[in-house]
Amino acid sequence: MRILLTNDDGIEAPGINILGRHLEAAGHQITYCAPQTQQSAASHSITLHAPIRLYKSSESRFSVSGKPTDSVLIAYHIFGGEAFDLVISGINQGQNMAEDILYSGTVAAAIEACFLGYKSIAISVTSFTDVHYDTAAAYLCRLLKAGLADEIKEKEVLNINVPNVDIEDIKGVKITHPGHRHYENFVTEINAPQNNKLYWISGDVVWAEDDEADTAVIQENFVSISPIFPDFSKNESKKRYQNWLKSNN
Repeated sequence: MRILLTNDDGIEAPGINILGRHLEAAGHQITYCAPQTQQSAASHSITLHAPIRLYKSSESRFSVSGKPTDSVLIAYHIFGGEAFDLVISGINQGQNMAEDILYSGTVAAAIEACFLGYKSIAISVTSFTDVHYDTAAAYLCRLLKAGLADEIKEKEVLNINVPNVDIEDIKGVKITHPGHRHYENFVTEINAPQNNKLYWISGDVVWAEDDEADTAVIQENFVSISPIFPDFSKNESKKRYQNWLKSNN
């Protein structure tokens, strides 16, 4: 397949480059277009108030001075909608599960690709240290060989999370949905000179119980595949508000 690789960790991040090597070894044609620098938690932001610089390292390797979403938009502008069979965003350092997908530049890049008409996948490893990128890359190659990309339909993005273990310790794959989480100690207050205070956002994540969620199967060493698409309509509430509107007219 002709595959566009992007990410939010930057063009020099190990995840995107290890994935590219695995995909090329599997016979895929790879083009890179990713942010020049680290853009984690950029979400679906785009650069509107400054020009974007494009850096070209080779005929198949590009980086941009903007966000993950910018990378996909620029690639679409350069190559067109028919240039790629699949867009893959990742491999991300750290999980993108539950509500964290709303903050994720990795997932946002895949969603933007979907908006533009590409089939797309976001893939992450659930650790920030000693990351098993080769496990995720090799497993994704297996999934693609099995025809996973053929199953992706319009208005559909696959959000894949891979446990941070050796590949022989992966128990299999489960189809999931995004779970729920909250953070304890989300904001840390730091005393600074001259009676100033600084604030650090991080926290300890706490996952809610849900056996079929991405957050649950990962803990059992299964690869999680969640089909997602941004639709914020709460249709079951529309009738209630319509009745309220009628009663107040």
